[in-house]
Amino acid sequence: MSNRGWTAEQIPDQSNRVAVVTGANSGLGLATTRALARKGARVILAVRDEAKGRAAVEQITAGTPGAALEVRRVDLADLDSVRAFSDKLHADHARLDVLINNAGLMAPPKRLLSPQGHEVQFAANHLGHFALTGLLLDLLEAGDDPRVVTVSSPNHRQGQLFFDDINGERKYSPMGYYNQSKLANAVFGWQLHQKLTAAGSPVRSLLAHPGYTSTNLQTSSPAGMVKFLFGRLLLPLAQTPDQGALPTLFAATDPNVAGGRFIGPDGMAELRGAPKTVELAPRAADAESGRRLWDLSEELTSVHYAFRAAA
Repeated sequence: MSNRGWTAEQIPDQSNRVAVVTGANSGLGLATTRALARKGARVILAVRDEAKGRAAVEQITAGTPGAALEVRRVDLADLDSVRAFSDKLHADHARLDVLINNAGLMAPPKRLLSPQGHEVQFAANHLGHFALTGLLLDLLEAGDDPRVVTVSSPNHRQGQLFFDDINGERKYSPMGYYNQSKLANAVFGWQLHQKLTAAGSPVRSLLAHPGYTSTNLQTSSPAGMVKFLFGRLLLPLAQTPDQGALPTLFAATDPNVAGGRFIGPDGMAELRGAPKTVELAPRAADAESGRRLWDLSEELTSVHYAFRAAA
């Protein structure tokens, strides 16, 4: 399935829909939020820095006066913060239509740990989104055409799950553990699709990746050769965030896209282009790895999913 020429202008009307976008204050998250708000969605900007979130709201409303936007703090690397975000959202909203698991951290040169003691890329990119999705699942099940879109990367194809050294205690590699987190995103999105389908849930789980897009992801955390390669040398090949957000937006809004699909750019090597269905790495769909990662994620987050069938 290719959607050559598909742009954000083709997003259906999103009036009366409620969306949460993690990492919404910059880059792909900001572009995704802006496009959804322009089509009438109420978007909750789930951000670590509320001041940056408010600045993003000012930027969006300058172009879309009256946009329905909320800023709420969450640190995806901190499971206590994720729970607090969920509790407050439940207090204020009876349903959620779209959850976009977009926030990410890339290749810090030194091994860092989350407040709960997990390697920070695995914590922020995977565990936080696993916990957030599980905690918000009841709101999604009450939504209209509800969807979870988890943003992975082509790097998931180079990744492996280091089950014997999940936190990099013995041997840490910045890109190795970034790739692990992106493979974990892909495994999670696919496993979630399988479980939702088996339960007869109304919620759809999809995956997306932005190709190669110029954002501060490549420059805010990495150092040395990784920062030079992605932040400077390859930059002329990069898309803008507005272009890179298209696969996520397509997955989140197209009325006909099926659950379990992985949406990426249709250009050469999936670096850029219009949204199309792309291949998930076989290891991302491996049933045994999926079971192990799901069980480990529930154990590490203390979030246990309860699926509800469609009425």
